Amino acid sequence: MFDQSYELASRPEVGQSDDTLPMSPVTHFIGSWLVASVVTNNSRDRKLVTLAGIIPDLNGLGIVADVGVGSVSGKEVTFHYYQQFYHLLLHGWPAALTTATLLAGFARNRARVFIFGLLTFHLHLLCDLIGSRGPAPGDLWPICYSEPPFRHSIWFWKNQWRLDGWQNQLVFVVVFAGSIWVALRKGFSFVEIFHAGAEQIVIGVLVQWRGGIFRS
Repeated sequence: MFDQSYELASRPEVGQSDDTLPMSPVTHFIGSWLVASVVTNNSRDRKLVTLAGIIPDLNGLGIVADVGVGSVSGKEVTFHYYQQFYHLLLHGWPAALTTATLLAGFARNRARVFIFGLLTFHLHLLCDLIGSRGPAPGDLWPICYSEPPFRHSIWFWKNQWRLDGWQNQLVFVVVFAGSIWVALRKGFSFVEIFHAGAEQIVIGVLVQWRGGIFRS
């Protein structure tokens, strides 16, 4: 089902399609937060475990360098750095270990954050592996699991879902619904990652919404 023979040269070029980006960062974020909400018992550790699950997408910041170079030089944006480094620097076990170790250093329960930081990091990789295809059957995104120190192994799935496919849309609906359920059940939401005050407003609205539904 999974193949290690994928050559980096065969990766789709940015610009060949509008959909050759990995699974939505929003889905990664909410999914990682859901895991964190179950396995941690304080806000700080939830934030750290959630962060571990979205750090792999920092690879995409290469596109900022591409746009910047294009703006300064006046030349057409080539997406060179994006293509060169996306799925290479932060989509393998070296980055997973580094991320989990660094985040654990800020945790209240370091062992728990290290273990579940590894889990959410790898959950991100799994989601990219199964759900990041572009519109054409050959627009597959690989996982270069030993990069950057080693070239192999490189993983891809021939039946990878389209990024805009119904499967990914269903995954988003499920994780978002799960986040609402957790917010109502436990009294905190993924908004806590951004602002505690805004989170309390969100929780209040959800509680009122639930009360209105039951009264009706």
